[in-house]
Amino acid sequence: METRRMEKLGVETSLLGFGCMRFPTNAEGKIDEEKAAAMMDRAIKAGVNYIDTAYPYHNGESEIFVGKVLKNYDRSSLYLATKLPCWNINELADVDRLFEEQLSKLQTEYVDFYLMHAMNRGLFEKMANLGVVKRLQELKAEGRIKNLGFSFHDSYEAFEHIIRYTDWDFCQIQLNYMDTEDGPGMRGYELAEQMQVPLIIMEPIKGGSLACFAEDITAIFGQMDPDASIASFALRWGGSLPNVKVILSGMSSMEQVEDNLATFTDFKPLSAKEKATIEEIAALIRSRVKNGCTGCRYCMPCPAGVDIPGNFSAWNTYHMYQNYNVVRWNWETQLGESKQAKNCIKCGKCEQACPQKLSIRADLEKVQKDLDKKEFLL
Repeated sequence: METRRMEKLGVETSLLGFGCMRFPTNAEGKIDEEKAAAMMDRAIKAGVNYIDTAYPYHNGESEIFVGKVLKNYDRSSLYLATKLPCWNINELADVDRLFEEQLSKLQTEYVDFYLMHAMNRGLFEKMANLGVVKRLQELKAEGRIKNLGFSFHDSYEAFEHIIRYTDWDFCQIQLNYMDTEDGPGMRGYELAEQMQVPLIIMEPIKGGSLACFAEDITAIFGQMDPDASIASFALRWGGSLPNVKVILSGMSSMEQVEDNLATFTDFKPLSAKEKATIEEIAALIRSRVKNGCTGCRYCMPCPAGVDIPGNFSAWNTYHMYQNYNVVRWNWETQLGESKQAKNCIKCGKCEQACPQKLSIRADLEKVQKDLDKKEFLL
């Protein structure tokens, strides 16, 4: 198992981290504990020593399940990560209440890697003003938190503000070969590296988007290595960055565990040729964007209730990856019947406000037609 040393912290972690937010579930929607425990056992025995959970995962059940499973192993041999649900904090006393609840659920006296969960600029300012960062640093001084960091979802500018706020032990961002310019992106990676803050990356396969493509892109991956999974190239891309110390994978099946173990055992960074090919693939994917909606939301609210940017995001993503399953939840559940393009009344108000001068009404017709047709159903 490939490992990486966090020199700043004096710890050595497996490059593959077990993300505990996508365990297999049973008919009731609960964690299938037998299958999930077998998956964790296989990974841990193969050398995975970084286990990542969080307060809200699996409707609050993930921490409880992980706590039960980890009682079967030498606690000192594993690095346990969980996260403070900062959206539930309205006063400083909430920090200790939630932290104690998490320790109880996890059946542990300390957390190795503790993160302020899903930081953005506004939420972080609230936490800083309440004294949350200071209180967590006090818990670290007491030894109940070994390493303190944050996970992040916002712009590069917000990331720079937060990472410079204090001397963080580590941080966690979304990064993959399609997100190099989004959020913190590679600028955020380079800043963390410059500041010697170890980096943990999430969504290395972009929620599964980088694991399954239409035939043309699949063929390009096959030419590089016909025996390797498409997902393995995304994982190797992340692992080729030296300041990436853990790559989290939310595994849902034993097959995914085995594939990841194959990737991270005798790990091979991408060659220069492979990197160039993946850059070409990324450019090809981006070239399939159907319109230039930036998500500025000047077109909103829509009098008919259509989520115009949401529809265009689903449409663009669908064509970029040519895979309906990538947008199924977004289209069918998050947008649903009430916010889909078919409800457009063609009033034209949106087009008057659009700074990109998009043909919104015509494009919304195309959105509904394309996503109802489900041509790319992989």
